[in-house]
Amino acid sequence: MTSDEQKFLSLVRLNRTNEQLLQRLPALGLRDCYLVAGCLFQTVWNCLSGKRPDEDIVDYDVFYHDPTDLSWEAEDAVIQRARAAVGDLGVEVQVRNQARVHLWYEQKFGIACPPLRSSRDGIDHFLNRSSCFGVRCDARVTEVYAPYGFADLFAMVVRPNCCRELPETYYRKAQRWSEAWPRLQVIAWPGRPA
Repeated sequence: MTSDEQKFLSLVRLNRTNEQLLQRLPALGLRDCYLVAGCLFQTVWNCLSGKRPDEDIVDYDVFYHDPTDLSWEAEDAVIQRARAAVGDLGVEVQVRNQARVHLWYEQKFGIACPPLRSSRDGIDHFLNRSSCFGVRCDARVTEVYAPYGFADLFAMVVRPNCCRELPETYYRKAQRWSEAWPRLQVIAWPGRPA
């Protein structure tokens, strides 16, 4: 594990909820399961800003990828199992099967999304490169997935990941984040200034 990965994990684990989720998620036996996004990068921003590690975190996202059953009923059964396993933590935990994203994405965001091949593929498509993180644990190892590295995260830079043409969504999220973390530097979406 690199020093950046170690620093990242040590900050992420200062948030007690992240630590609990990383300990409990393996027991669910979900395929390709990661704790992802806001609960990770926002915990780091909190620590770098002198805030409580869990401050201003709206929810905790969990990705898994199971292409064997793309029904809503199968995903909902996983959501209910997760709720039973982590409900005592008192936070909103959103569990999503990345193999199903293409079925609802266009209706929600107005553009098509090809089927995702894995949870990592889902992480790769976050609109901000400082959001593109996943962590998973099992009995033997903790794995960090950071396709764009840690430099922007530790510098508190919000940089577009232009994999999907959703600049309005990017700016809406960046505005909320900037209100909670005023030190953020938001980089403009190419050709679409704020």
